[in-house]
Parts: sequence; C-alpha cells; structure tokens
Amino acid sequence: METIGAPKKRLTRSNNKMIAGVVAGFAEYFDIDPSLLRVIYVVVSILSVGFPGLLIYLICWIFIPKQA
Repeated sequence: METIGAPKKRLTRSNNKMIAGVVAGFAEYFDIDPSLLRVIYVVVSILSVGFPGLLIYLICWIFIPKQA
C-alpha cells in the first residue's frame, strides 16, 4: 500500500557514472553501493563470456532515461 503524497521511485541513469550511469542508476534504485554493484556486474559479465552483459548494458543505456 502506498503512502499518500510519497514520491514514486523511478529508475533513471545516474549522474554518478563511469560510462553511461546504468549500473549506478540501478544501485541508486535498489539502495546499494554503486561500486559494489559495478564489481558484481563485471564479474557476472566475465563469467558469462562478456557478450550478454555488454548487450544488456547497451539496451539499458538506450531505454533508461537520464536523471533530471
């Protein structure tokens, strides 16, 4: 149940960015340290032979809006 007048969380690309702010945007959305999430993302991408992680990042870069 939502609290009346509470702002809704919105997934956006962060201004705290290394490349495009996608991973930092997810970190802010889920209240996780951006550096930790970046390390996890890189490790998972390397373990999956890199290509799926890169493809997902590019898709998110296109579809997730910039932070206002």
